[in-house]
Amino acid sequence: MEPPSPNPPSADDFLQLIRRQHRGNLQLYLGAFPGVGKTYRMLADGNRLKNCGVDVVVGCVDAHQRTETAAQIGHLEIIPPRLVQYQGITLKELDVDAVLARNPAVALVDELAQMNAPGSKHRKRFEQVNDLLNAGINVISTVNIEHLESLQKIVEKAIGVRVQQHVPDDVVMNADRLVDLDLPYAEMLGRLQSGKIYPLEGVHPAMENFFTEENLTLLREMSLGVTAKYLARKQREASMRGNRQRLLGKVAVALSSHCPDPGLLLRETTRLAAQFNPPWRAVYVRTPHEAPTKIDAELQRRITDTLDLAQKMGGVAVVVKHEDVAQGLISIAREHGITHMVLGRPARRHVYRWFSRSLIEMLTRELANVEIVIV
Repeated sequence: MEPPSPNPPSADDFLQLIRRQHRGNLQLYLGAFPGVGKTYRMLADGNRLKNCGVDVVVGCVDAHQRTETAAQIGHLEIIPPRLVQYQGITLKELDVDAVLARNPAVALVDELAQMNAPGSKHRKRFEQVNDLLNAGINVISTVNIEHLESLQKIVEKAIGVRVQQHVPDDVVMNADRLVDLDLPYAEMLGRLQSGKIYPLEGVHPAMENFFTEENLTLLREMSLGVTAKYLARKQREASMRGNRQRLLGKVAVALSSHCPDPGLLLRETTRLAAQFNPPWRAVYVRTPHEAPTKIDAELQRRITDTLDLAQKMGGVAVVVKHEDVAQGLISIAREHGITHMVLGRPARRHVYRWFSRSLIEMLTRELANVEIVIV
């Protein structure tokens, strides 16, 4: 008789397995930039599936006054949107309850990064899509590369556009199928000038601002990079399933209350963690010196905002109370089997004790099998 497993599966584990088996699939069209044909392709897929006898509905779609795109709706059944009054404007939102009640095999849901009106059950559309997936409904959706959470600062700095609507990277990376849509600059220029993307009066401002060759080239590179990471991850997952092995790489980032650019630190961690399957952890060690009663409201808010951002980017926020920062990080690394620990190097004027050479030396000595990554 074989000895019992040291970690026998629980009823909760079995419940999670059942839920995964009944969860719907997500196919996502990733656009390098607006106008590459994401919505068109989504609707075309819907029509092809309908012609094959699949029960398909349009949950929500925005053709942006593009005649070719609107024509693709054809005879597809449209679930009426939920109308919300906000500041004197009538907003149209995905009616999740109506789609769930209709219970189709496939729902077409445009613009995954869309934000809903204040007071809605879910603030973001991707959260609504998750409800459909959990109910076993398959979803085809769309998103542009500039809406990924980890790329927002890069897009803002390089292109000068502040994107207000964001999607956590793990939503895209966990899609069951990701299709990258792109167009050469010359073809994109032709579509613009012919009025296929914006009304003709808006073409010239668009070409001088967002739709420059330099900007579109950068966005295309980002889109290709994300798609490459996605494909590599899927290959690793397939290999893992075939060999019945688990991926061993686990990433954690150490957060400081005085980190000069937590967004940069988290983005770099997200990119590193994308190489591995398990979720990454954002660890803040709260020493007695930083107890809530000993720090001001501004510093406390900064810590909370950083942990919230980590969760939005797909991380798991972990707060550890410990007398010593290094020992707190060591305990977390050992408890969760961390293989890569990310540390941020503070600005020269902020040489804080816990990011000193002694901290790195202690982590290196105590965590011999953990790779220490300095950002």
